[in-house]
Amino acid sequence: MHKLTNLPPEYNFDDPAVWRALNLASRALAELKGESKTIPNSDILINTLSLQESKESSEIENIVTTQDDLFKSQVDDGFKNIAAKEVKQYAAALLHGYRLISEHQLLTSNHILEIQAILEPNKPGFRRLMGTALKNSAGEVVYMPPQNPQDIIELMSNLDKYINLPELHDVDPLIKMAIIHHQFESVHPFYDGNGRTGRIINVLYLIYTQLLDIPVLYLSRYINQHKTDYYRLLQSVRVDNNWGEWIVWMLNGVSVTAGQTVGLIRQIKKLMNDFQQKIQADAANIYSKELLDSLFKHPYTKIKFIEDDLGVHRQTAAKYLDQLVELELLTSHKIGKSNYYINHSLFDLLSTVVK
Repeated sequence: MHKLTNLPPEYNFDDPAVWRALNLASRALAELKGESKTIPNSDILINTLSLQESKESSEIENIVTTQDDLFKSQVDDGFKNIAAKEVKQYAAALLHGYRLISEHQLLTSNHILEIQAILEPNKPGFRRLMGTALKNSAGEVVYMPPQNPQDIIELMSNLDKYINLPELHDVDPLIKMAIIHHQFESVHPFYDGNGRTGRIINVLYLIYTQLLDIPVLYLSRYINQHKTDYYRLLQSVRVDNNWGEWIVWMLNGVSVTAGQTVGLIRQIKKLMNDFQQKIQADAANIYSKELLDSLFKHPYTKIKFIEDDLGVHRQTAAKYLDQLVELELLTSHKIGKSNYYINHSLFDLLSTVVK
């Protein structure tokens, strides 16, 4: 097994299979970046798709919640569901990282520490104790992450430089994303939350390198659907220095999920257009772009959301929602003494996509 060393790796990435996969991934990601700009209010995609990424990434760690529970937890602060709470923490960590990059134009190890502290508020900071050994089905240890705290600090310092200094390794950013992910997961720097933090870094690195503008690619779906290959190939690099197959697999994941997300964005746009036409035809007195945007930022909404997004009084917001129920665009439900409203068309679309 190769000892974990500083980046860049000693490997020649001039491989026809890598270049073919890179070409497809680059085109797919460019299409996604362009498509995401066709919905002017980016909060619609950030709110809905970051939750889907959060849900998929959490499932890899056996933190499983339903779409219904996830959205209920957004409209009711008192809704008790541990898995939904953890998924919301993931979404909060992802969005915090997005804000850090937007503000600083960097993705540093200090930023990564902040992200992990949101995911695991009771276990923040780099490990100072032994890390969890990776075992095979026979219970044999096949990989042991670095155990010395100083080694972890030095490897993360090197990773920080590798992310932020392009001159350290002259390869395409998509190849670097796959290398960064492998290195981070192999360092395993935290007591908990390494997998989820590593998958957040994937999306943030694409934004940092301007391959995406907003966090709308949920690569975790691909990883979740192919977990056996994911773990096998992570280990193949450690044992056999098999970077080529790992890079191709990750690039294929970008291609697949970018294509799926482009399709999802187009379907969201169609639904928005359908809602707009229906409201303008049958309730033109309440139509506004802000109302339409709000209904698609929040698949489950409530009076307070409409108040805040439209800047209207509570009574007016309630009247708007009641009219939308009459138009059969929303359905009304109760949590305790409060009403919430479901955009079933959007909910059904998101539920179908993540199956």
